[in-house]
Amino acid sequence: MHDDFYIKLGKNIKKRRKELHLTQQQLADRLNISLNFMGKIEVAFSKPSLDTLIDIAQKLEISVSDLTKFD
Repeated sequence: MHDDFYIKLGKNIKKRRKELHLTQQQLADRLNISLNFMGKIEVAFSKPSLDTLIDIAQKLEISVSDLTKFD
């Protein structure tokens, strides 16, 4: 169940990143995290902390609530 949450979260992050025409590297740079970690978040291999999730949402100009809404 928790893994499913992170898989969906990663997909939403990737979708929003692409909507803003950002590469993983560009987003990682804005977040001051490695490209490797950014990629792992998007495929649910790594789980972001709450602080990192808030930072991701801010950089993607979306609320954490909207980022964690799943269809």
